[in-house]
Amino acid sequence: MFKNDADLTNGDQARLSARDFAELGGRKLVYIRTVAARDVLDDLLDDEGELTLQVEDDDILYSVHSSSGERLALVGDRELAFAAARQYEMNPVSVH
Repeated sequence: MFKNDADLTNGDQARLSARDFAELGGRKLVYIRTVAARDVLDDLLDDEGELTLQVEDDDILYSVHSSSGERLALVGDRELAFAAARQYEMNPVSVH
């Protein structure tokens, strides 16, 4: 039984609201996905406009997101992204 009282035992598909989906994993679930460095370069600049991380436009970074979609971190290595999430007692899952 889901929060919206959808019963999947009869073969019907239930639709989760955006709120239900965000709460599905609770606050401890985080999503990790790849992102091209060129798409987040503005987020890697310090107050003087200098890159805080040496990256090329075509480098792949790993973005860690809360269940509500808020980006929590950008990491240069997939294993490090998962390890960092676990260090903060979060449950990371990969999103493609």
